Amino acid sequence: MLRALEIRDILIIDRLDLAFQPGLNVLTGETGAGKSILLDSLGFVLGWRGRAELVRQGAAQGEVVAVFSLAPGHPARAVLAEAGIPEDDELILRRVNTADGRKTGWVNDRRVTGEVLRQLSDVLVELHGQHDDRGLLDPKGHRAILDDYGALDAPRDTVRAAWRARADARKALDAAQKALAAVRAEEDFLRHAVAELNKLDPQPGEEADLDARRRMMQAAEKIREDIAQASSALGYDGAEGAMANALRWLEGAAERAEGRLDPPIAALARAMAELDEAARGVADCLDALDFDPLALDETEERLFALRGLARKHGILPDELATLAADLSERLAALDAGEARIAELERAVREADAAYDAAARALTEARRAAAARLDAALAAELAPLKMERALFVTEIATAPPGPEGVDAVQFTVATNPGAPSGPLNRIASGGELSRFLLALKVCLSEERNRGVTMIFDEIDRGVGGATADAVGRRLKALAEGGQVLVVTHSPQVAALGGHHWRVEKRVKGEMTTSTVVPLDAGAREGEIARMISGDTVTDEARAAARALLAG
Repeated sequence: MLRALEIRDILIIDRLDLAFQPGLNVLTGETGAGKSILLDSLGFVLGWRGRAELVRQGAAQGEVVAVFSLAPGHPARAVLAEAGIPEDDELILRRVNTADGRKTGWVNDRRVTGEVLRQLSDVLVELHGQHDDRGLLDPKGHRAILDDYGALDAPRDTVRAAWRARADARKALDAAQKALAAVRAEEDFLRHAVAELNKLDPQPGEEADLDARRRMMQAAEKIREDIAQASSALGYDGAEGAMANALRWLEGAAERAEGRLDPPIAALARAMAELDEAARGVADCLDALDFDPLALDETEERLFALRGLARKHGILPDELATLAADLSERLAALDAGEARIAELERAVREADAAYDAAARALTEARRAAAARLDAALAAELAPLKMERALFVTEIATAPPGPEGVDAVQFTVATNPGAPSGPLNRIASGGELSRFLLALKVCLSEERNRGVTMIFDEIDRGVGGATADAVGRRLKALAEGGQVLVVTHSPQVAALGGHHWRVEKRVKGEMTTSTVVPLDAGAREGEIARMISGDTVTDEARAAARALLAG
């Protein structure tokens, strides 16, 4: 509930403090007195997009503060929690507009963006006027209104999920088809390349090993003869035999040399061991150099094949094995592509069927909600002196989408036998006001609990008994809640629980607007003015007293 509105230096308002009450609050005043400025100021602190320049001429900045009381479980508490703002039973919104156009907002002394203010606005206040721009007159919003009225969040969410699943399935199928088409374009290349690579069967590191073996075999013929002579020199007919003889001769003489030959004998034994190791190494080298001449041709042939295939694919020889694996995978994907496409096509059919079923269920739920809404509207129109009017919620087929396959439009026929048509084209000004009020009443019973409803001259174009019926419906709507009405109708004003008069005052060259709370006597005078105009007659006062007496 809106408890207080404080305005400083906004347009022609210098300083204004208003304390609103539960129930029906009415604001009256002459045309141009500044009633719209109050709504502009409230809209400003709630983050609505309105006038660009709000600061009163000569002031450095304008400021609006709105104070709301929040009941336990009020939807605004969830908005506060999501924004990280401490919640309390009192909610204070404050917004400042500097003369250079900068706007800054606070919620409970925490600085916030205009978006947070607008989110709070959606659950705190609902503004409605004859030129409603919040969905009732715009067919684009009728489907959402019907869904809210019918509490169709669950079936609508099911349709949205089915729509996303359907879109994902189609996207996956499209991607698979494009990938398969791209692979098919290179099918001949893939099959030839994979066959060629599989036949060669390249191994990582093979090129370096082949190159080393090739170089060794090419050098073998040049060095083998020298190595063989060295082997012979090291063998028994060479150094090994000579050293063995020397060792045998020295060992035979050692007993008579009184130990003088022991060191030479030990040294010679060590030398023979080293000589044996050298001889074995040379023999091993000779064995390695002993190759089949055809082996060189085979080694060179494979080495050149590896290098040639690597050049063909523009990679290094060591990368051939990886390329073979990659191309084999692509070829396998091609071979399995048809089966994958069939599987994805089946998934699309299943997703389509799930969406169609969910959309049909939502359509049925909407038709049931439409029937209830039409009946509720008929019941509301009778007290508003429109019992002969017909309100119909039309549901037509629309292209599939995330909200289902339904196009919803509110249509009316104002007189029996008259053609029906869109709400905003058929009804006259007064009729339109009553249709919208009846709609508002029906739509507000559940979803607007805790919301302050503001009606801006919704009674324009009606008078007499009809205006009285409008006022009584507004009063009933305000029971247990809060309704603010800007009105020019004395019948509506008389039914208010609380009454303020908006006045324009001129002092010197300064024009200001103010709001005055009216007591019982002042209310009689204001309603009499609304009845008779500038000159308040005794008859007008008597009529005002009669209206106030109910």
